[in-house]
Amino acid sequence: MAQENSNNTFFTKIPARTKIKKTYESYSGLLEEIMQSIKERLIDNLKLSSQPTYKARIKSFSSYYKKVLRQHPEEAASSDSLVCLTDMMGIRIICTFLEDIQIVLTQIKEMFDVVEVEVKGADQSFKEFGYESVHVLVKIPEDAVPADKDENLVLPDELVCEIQIRTILQDAWAEVEHELIYKTEFTPFDMPLRRKLASMNASLSLADIIFQEIRDYQKNLQSEMSLRRKSFYEKADDLTIEEKPVHKNELIERINPYIQGTIDELLLQAIKAHNAGDLDNAILIYSKIIESKPKPNTIVLSVIHKHRGMAYFSKNDYENALNDFSVSFEYDPKSFRSMYYMGIVYSIQKEMEKAVECFSKSLEINEYQSHTFYRRALAYYELQQYENAMNDVIAAQKLGLEEPGLENLHGKLVEKFDMKM
Repeated sequence: MAQENSNNTFFTKIPARTKIKKTYESYSGLLEEIMQSIKERLIDNLKLSSQPTYKARIKSFSSYYKKVLRQHPEEAASSDSLVCLTDMMGIRIICTFLEDIQIVLTQIKEMFDVVEVEVKGADQSFKEFGYESVHVLVKIPEDAVPADKDENLVLPDELVCEIQIRTILQDAWAEVEHELIYKTEFTPFDMPLRRKLASMNASLSLADIIFQEIRDYQKNLQSEMSLRRKSFYEKADDLTIEEKPVHKNELIERINPYIQGTIDELLLQAIKAHNAGDLDNAILIYSKIIESKPKPNTIVLSVIHKHRGMAYFSKNDYENALNDFSVSFEYDPKSFRSMYYMGIVYSIQKEMEKAVECFSKSLEINEYQSHTFYRRALAYYELQQYENAMNDVIAAQKLGLEEPGLENLHGKLVEKFDMKM
């Protein structure tokens, strides 16, 4: 009799699959609506330089039931209510770069009430296969729950949505790992196979790191190039030979000494020296790159000659600047900026016909350059070709150029035409 009571007790603790399935499926539509609402909020509000990809799913009943048996068997057996799991609603945000993960996490914390943040796989050794992934549990916002939901469906207070944040490579590994490890009865036991998996995991991790390093280099280079170009344009706008001071707060991780390295490293180093006002050192590094005859030599040499020309321009060495801009254009006939820079130099030298010719060639390659129209308008004005100048002023205005000098030139042309505003 004692044995019989023991068996009865055991069977009463087994959750009834049919009952649990009916309860879970009654909530699945509501859970889907809530999850889609949270996903839409993420899509509308997350701000990244490269657009992430989103995946969303409601946990299948089969997976849900297995997990309930492992984690909450007694609750499921004794209750008619929905047994709440943290991953019933799952949204995955797949980013391009490692740096995006922290950016997304910060923005999620601003958008939602975060219950928990966990880095999956962070405690694994390098010998283990597996991949890191950031999992965030967020409370359900009130406005994510449909206003017309069934009143009989009571949402548990502990209900959360799981948001996973991964890179593209992390997600690729997770998908393959799921097929190889978690959806099969056996995992690799022999060391050669385990080593191959560990090696693949390490390779993907390294690739993510390298992609991020390249990204960091590009951002640093772009910041330096933007600063250098701004300084160049300011000098051209002033049409003066006075050197502008470089403020310390404009400098980004300056590297002063010349260090032999890759072309990418040398280029960034030269531009930093250029922005710091160390023009002689910048020209030296640019010249070293040119002398190394980099391959593919046409595009690379076009870029380097253009940069060196800008350094010569900053030194008021207009002859060498013109020569470098000209050579840059020869290496890359699509380099509209090289031709534009030549036009600026000719303008400063008061050779307006040559300036107009250069600006026109630049616009033939790229007709959407507001500053080039403005520069050509100035040259036309000096040549007393007022109608051409007015046409270029109008073109620059249509392209959205907001430049005090443009408005002044427009006013002068109006006076020349004896027109009223």
